[in-house]
Amino acid sequence: MSLAQTMGDRFSSLFSRARRAAHPSAEPVPTPWERTLPRQDGRVAGLAAFDQSLVWVVLALLTWGLVMVYSASIALPDNPKFAAYAGTHFLLRHLLSLVLGFAVALLAYQVPMRRWEEAAPWIFILALLLLVAVLIPHVGRGVNGARRWISLGVMNFQPSEFAKLATVLYASDYMVRKMAVKERFFRAVLPMGAAVGIVGILLLAEPDMGAFMVIAMIAMGILFLGGVNARMFFLIGAVLLVAFGLMIGLSEWRRERIFAYLDPWNEKHALGKGYQLSHALIAIGRGEVFGVGLGGSVEKLNWLPEAHTDFLLAVIGEEFGLVGVLSLIVLFFWLTRRIMQIGRQAIALDRVFSGLVAQGIGIWIGFQAFINMGVNLGALPTKGLTLPFMSYGGSAILMGLVSMAIVLRVDFENRALMRGGRV
Repeated sequence: MSLAQTMGDRFSSLFSRARRAAHPSAEPVPTPWERTLPRQDGRVAGLAAFDQSLVWVVLALLTWGLVMVYSASIALPDNPKFAAYAGTHFLLRHLLSLVLGFAVALLAYQVPMRRWEEAAPWIFILALLLLVAVLIPHVGRGVNGARRWISLGVMNFQPSEFAKLATVLYASDYMVRKMAVKERFFRAVLPMGAAVGIVGILLLAEPDMGAFMVIAMIAMGILFLGGVNARMFFLIGAVLLVAFGLMIGLSEWRRERIFAYLDPWNEKHALGKGYQLSHALIAIGRGEVFGVGLGGSVEKLNWLPEAHTDFLLAVIGEEFGLVGVLSLIVLFFWLTRRIMQIGRQAIALDRVFSGLVAQGIGIWIGFQAFINMGVNLGALPTKGLTLPFMSYGGSAILMGLVSMAIVLRVDFENRALMRGGRV
């Protein structure tokens, strides 16, 4: 018995040491990856500053995107339209966007979620003002018949990207304020629908139907997750479907895009509205299973227009094949799922605004990636939406990184509360 007791005591001692080693928060030692927050009882709790797996996935997408933007744009100077540009022009500008995006994201991460909640209505008003400003001659900059950018010197800022984040924040704050009347259509749903309608009118004036689709999906998703009656949710969906149908039916060039999508190989469409889609499909077909190798794409040699922006996935499919495309789909699926989990965790901690913001960002990233991939693969009609974190575009990179900083802030505050801290 004494031998057994001695062995038991030694085992308990070893187990206690292993537990303390595995859970350093019991005796916290600050590390570069940790911050400390005071507990309500006066003690200090160790707190990991961010979800490292989430950060590594985003960094992987950003790095892969940087490489692919260079690969897809290196041959553009051979085109007379870009003859004045160096082969590294788009690479350097994309790198500048990443640096600027990281700097702004670090600042955004420092802002507590309660401050975002207080500022949400004002951020939405600012987004509306910018959407109006971009339509003013000599303020907004037009490219290929669309007026979507405001020149800031170092970059061309796209207000529609800012409007996506503003909609996430405003819709989340709106649902928190209307939680008591969320079952009433005229008091809960109609005002939000009117706000999204105003944004839609301004976006369609640019025109930018793709951004409007994303913003409408964000608003609908947040209303649904906020607890709006399912019947009202489906009514909103039906209204939006009718609205998009009317937009397509009343616009000749939108109808032509639909017809080109249905039959891109038709002689009438192959050199017109279906040109990009047909060459995207050729690129993906050439990649087969393992691709032709990094830098080996033929379609990027001025066959596939704007390959470094909306059709970057086609170049990835050609150079990395089916394996590369499937890997990308898995990364975006994991990223979206993890963001939604962080939002659900915040709601479970009774932080409804933070939870809806995180889930709204998850809807934004997941839906936009789904649309871009569907367009590149010929499963959806052509739309001007970039691949999040990867396609060339300063505004999209900037707002994407800011949105991820907000998600990490939500996760940071979740962890603080679960370990007895205050936020």
